[in-house]
Amino acid sequence: MKCYFLILFVCLISCTNRNNENSLKKTAIQKVIVLQPLGDFKSEQANKVLSEIRTVNPNVVLRATIPFPDNTYYRPRNRYRADSIIKSLKNNIGKDSVIVGLSHSDISTTKNGIKDWGVMGLGYRPGKACVVSDFRLSVKNNTEQFYKLVLHELGHTAGLPHCKVKSCLMRDAKGGNHLDEEHAFCLNCKIFLLRKGWKLV
Repeated sequence: MKCYFLILFVCLISCTNRNNENSLKKTAIQKVIVLQPLGDFKSEQANKVLSEIRTVNPNVVLRATIPFPDNTYYRPRNRYRADSIIKSLKNNIGKDSVIVGLSHSDISTTKNGIKDWGVMGLGYRPGKACVVSDFRLSVKNNTEQFYKLVLHELGHTAGLPHCKVKSCLMRDAKGGNHLDEEHAFCLNCKIFLLRKGWKLV
């Protein structure tokens, strides 16, 4: 009798694991990611981002560099308005795509009652567009930090909020740069993105 219950228990666990795997397989296919360099963004860095993003989504396209959209420059602080950039970019892609603006110039948005708050990136949750800038990143780890920043904003467009896990890529910067302390998506964020079709190891 004990043997019967043990076999039944093993079968139930096996079915549960298979169901979990199947639920992840039945997820949506990730959207096409469109990389849009802005202003004087270097083509070498854009191509680097392209190859890195392909590790999580093979459906990625790199567009030719374009000027910053009209009416996005904020002259008093010599910055570009991230929210205005996003509004312009999202109208230039299909419904199954998400676009990432790439910038070397400083960007800002309105936050916590401050009209012009400098940011590293901005992405609406969920959304069709985001923008990132390496202006505020570490010179030493610029390339690695920039890739993490792109993933963070793409996470927002997929629907992820900020995460309380300090080592998670979805951690809230809160006005600082903690990217060197962030290593990967935490388990909960990773499961969420797998269900969105992300190819995460």
